[in-house]
Amino acid sequence: MSNLSADLPASTASVRRLGLTGSIGSGKSTVARLLRARGLLVLDADEQARLVTEEPETLARLEQAFPGTVQGGRLDRAALAALAFADPARLSELGAITHPRVRARMQVLEAQAVQSGARWVVHDVPLLFEGGLDAGMDAVLVVDAPLETRIQRVMSRSGLNREEIMLRDARQLPAAQKRARATAVLDNTGDLEDLDRQLSQVLRQLGISPSVSGS
Repeated sequence: MSNLSADLPASTASVRRLGLTGSIGSGKSTVARLLRARGLLVLDADEQARLVTEEPETLARLEQAFPGTVQGGRLDRAALAALAFADPARLSELGAITHPRVRARMQVLEAQAVQSGARWVVHDVPLLFEGGLDAGMDAVLVVDAPLETRIQRVMSRSGLNREEIMLRDARQLPAAQKRARATAVLDNTGDLEDLDRQLSQVLRQLGISPSVSGS
């Protein structure tokens, strides 16, 4: 449910940004782990969104906008998702509450990375293109897999059914358009070794390696 608007400050000479995105079930999280294993700093928008929705002020606004989704001071994420993804207008309303807070947290983390000497920072954002955040990236890496493969992956790891997954997928830019706009695409239809090999090739092409990045 996280996204960012296209108003991050411009990338400077001291740090470059690699955008990481992909449709639901594509394997983006796996690629993020592989990037971290290489010593790259990965800023996870979903993780920051979870932290944001633990803040009392955010919870109060969510309860006001989506009554019944906060119980005992804790967010019922399934209930919120059911309401938000059923209606584009409600999804936009959710974004208006959470996105500015997520964006602020990402900016702070990037600034800390710059201070620590990072040369590249990975922005892991599910809705990178939808929010226009790709405009602030120096390169964009898209992870992709066939729709049926993605559906089966999500069903096996979550309580979502096929219809729920299709609804969420429909709220994102079509995979073909993401591929067309990407700097590079990882085809996640093989095994982990194949994915890792593709990633190594892409990072070499982009000149990204642990020796020129921070963690």
